[in-house]
Amino acid sequence: MSPGRPRSRRPETRGARLVNFLLLAGAAILWGSSAIVTGHQAGYGEIEVSVGYRMLAVSLFMFCFCLAAGTPMKVRGRDRPFVALQGVLFFALAFISFYRATTTIPSGVAALILSTSTLFAALIGRAFLGTQLSGRMIAGILCGIGGLVVVVAPQLMALQADPATLSGFAWAASAATCTGAGTVAATRNQNAGIATAALIGWGAGTGGLFALALAALNGERFFVSLSPLYFADLLYLAIVASCLTFFMYFSLVRRVGPAIAAYTLALVPVVAILLSVLFEDLALTGPILAGIAFILAGNVLVLTSARNAPRRDPAKEGGTA
Repeated sequence: MSPGRPRSRRPETRGARLVNFLLLAGAAILWGSSAIVTGHQAGYGEIEVSVGYRMLAVSLFMFCFCLAAGTPMKVRGRDRPFVALQGVLFFALAFISFYRATTTIPSGVAALILSTSTLFAALIGRAFLGTQLSGRMIAGILCGIGGLVVVVAPQLMALQADPATLSGFAWAASAATCTGAGTVAATRNQNAGIATAALIGWGAGTGGLFALALAALNGERFFVSLSPLYFADLLYLAIVASCLTFFMYFSLVRRVGPAIAAYTLALVPVVAILLSVLFEDLALTGPILAGIAFILAGNVLVLTSARNAPRRDPAKEGGTA
């Protein structure tokens, strides 16, 4: 038995690394490519209403998936507040904040600020889950964020410090904070044994209802465009850019932890830039190429950092909830 064990470990390690890479790259590509569709849908009506309908569609789809796959959907009473917290932070406030940010500042700048959710996730994860941060991981995160600064620096230089611009920065910072905190909440919930599909279903449902409640409090109209294009956008954003991407993202959270998983969001602006080159005739300037190089280098550092840092006992966390 012992001679065979070293052989079995190596393929598993390589396979696990490949799966982690595919989850990270797939989530980044889908999220990055959804920017154009998201911007298009945002022009149809109130942001909270659009986010609410999108998340409720996500929730319905994931519950149907759970029923078809036989995935348990039950959440223990002590875990429900944390699932609701994830729903409010990640599926409602983060999306509403980012939608609002893109209405007043360029999407690339908003994406840059959103990428700092990596740091929020790492720091909050360290504080509440006991996740250890190696020097290699910190260097990779800072390298990736530094690359994003290089990419969008020309846009930052062109901005004027008017109230609308400052508001956009504040909304983007809110999106980054909520995304990082929501990612850590997802880690806690998955450590408690909640199935990923069920967690997305309950989290998105909670987030959708919360967004619609905000819309009602703000006196917003719940009517949306009945055009086929709007519903095509809604289906794409709900199923491809949300259900599939959330499943990939939170699966990555389960496998590698919140700090590394949140780095997915640092790659989203790179995807958006590459798509702009292909479909919007964007020129690859020196700063853009340098920024992409920094981000790729940071990606390698983060993904190859130590993953076996000690964490708190999830059972103990659940017991004190």
